[in-house]
Amino acid sequence: MSERATSMLAQPLQRPSFGRAAAYLGLFVLGAVVGVAGALVQAGWFPGGLLLALAGEAGLCLGGARAAGSRAGAVAPAGGWIIAVILATVSRPEGDFVFAAGGGSYLFLLGGMAVAVICATLGPGRQPDGDDVRLGK
Repeated sequence: MSERATSMLAQPLQRPSFGRAAAYLGLFVLGAVVGVAGALVQAGWFPGGLLLALAGEAGLCLGGARAAGSRAGAVAPAGGWIIAVILATVSRPEGDFVFAAGGGSYLFLLGGMAVAVICATLGPGRQPDGDDVRLGK
């Protein structure tokens, strides 16, 4: 059995390059921006705003996965989205809040998390290099 044919699990993990780490950080920040924008839009133009917010998140997650060539490209913006949306649900001491207690807000929260999981699952997984490997053919 050649070295190329060994399992991917047996190979040592490689550290991501500085450029890849910066790309993941940028996707994380974009995910947070999309989460805040979606939180503001989803209640303003219901139900079109809700669909627009969820489509924006799906586009960012799938685009990040395609651009990075791995599932981590979808997980990074999903993480930023979830953190931004969870922080937006916290009420302030003055009593102000972004989300109302309506069905649209719950659909945005739960639907956005479902979209993040679906996009991370659909993202391309790692495949070994080489012509003698049949994965992805």
